[in-house]
Amino acid sequence: MKLRLNLSTTPLENKRPFAAATAALGAVGVLTFLLLAHAAYTSWRANRVLRGEISHWQSEIRENKQKQAALEAYFQTPGAHEVLDRAAFLNSLIGQRSFPWTKIFMDLEQTLPPGVRVIKISPKLENGRAIVELTVGAESDEGKIKFLQALEKSKVFSDIRVKDDHNLELPGSPDRMTVDLTAWYATI
Repeated sequence: MKLRLNLSTTPLENKRPFAAATAALGAVGVLTFLLLAHAAYTSWRANRVLRGEISHWQSEIRENKQKQAALEAYFQTPGAHEVLDRAAFLNSLIGQRSFPWTKIFMDLEQTLPPGVRVIKISPKLENGRAIVELTVGAESDEGKIKFLQALEKSKVFSDIRVKDDHNLELPGSPDRMTVDLTAWYATI
């Protein structure tokens, strides 16, 4: 029989568990390092494509800003201002021609009481609505009041403002008074 005796002053320590744990942790560390290195490389390659696209779009933005600056400089020239003013004038003429005259006369016909007539009408279009300036002649105060009340009750006329009220003494004219007023007219 063999007997194992340790004659040293300190007993022999078993370092195998420490070495095994250290080796396992080292292997996990190396594996983690390899995974992170792969993720960093993949991210760098993907970002390289994105950086190329960003560079492309930035150069396109620069080109468009240069074009915009050139157009702004062109539109500041006197010739361009003249063309823009002419276009605005022509658009206003087209807007006046597209005013629904038939509809406004039909709406006014419903609001006009007997003894009241429209002398002058002048519309200005703004955002689908029109500001209408009216001059109305009336035979009496009662007709004038009935007209203003009917205009206020109308669904197409709003914000009625009387500008002026005149009494007339014209021979041969059925109107004893005129009223100048403005009102919003809904054309739609």
